[in-house]
Amino acid sequence: MATVTIMPSGKSVEAAEGATLLEIILSAGEGINHKCEGKAQCGSCHIFVQEGRKGVSKIGREENEKLDTIVGVGSKSRLACQTKVLGTENIKLELLGFSSGL
Repeated sequence: MATVTIMPSGKSVEAAEGATLLEIILSAGEGINHKCEGKAQCGSCHIFVQEGRKGVSKIGREENEKLDTIVGVGSKSRLACQTKVLGTENIKLELLGFSSGL
């Protein structure tokens, strides 16, 4: 089981293999936009995976296409709804201070 640290709060939670980062963030009581309910259609759950990128699933086609439409995307950008924990290493993610979705 991996530990996910959510910044900027610094809250750490245990994450089961196969859970999405969106599910983990919400279960930790953190607020995050998720307008399309996890379907990679809105981009509002855009986050940065700061550490442990090998511990999460690879970017799929739908996620990549949505990230291409968002301003402020970088090499650490992911959609929390599409990013699954592999359980191989701990993860540190950063919630963004703005809504990046449509």
